[in-house]
Amino acid sequence: MKASDLFVKCLETEGIEYIFGIPGEENADFMVSLEQSDKIKFILTRHEQGAAFMAEIYGRLTG
Repeated sequence: MKASDLFVKCLETEGIEYIFGIPGEENADFMVSLEQSDKIKFILTRHEQGAAFMAEIYGRLTG
């Protein structure tokens, strides 16, 4: 098991449903591990700041 697999399992345990962001070389292992998750959906954004705004609003609306 890779560290990224364990990280995704921890996120699933915490009840995370969505992750907003931009895939890249730096988080490639995480993206591969996230692809195997049935519980977490990755929301692709065009800009990091947009991802932060989306995550903030989602958090505010859902508690």
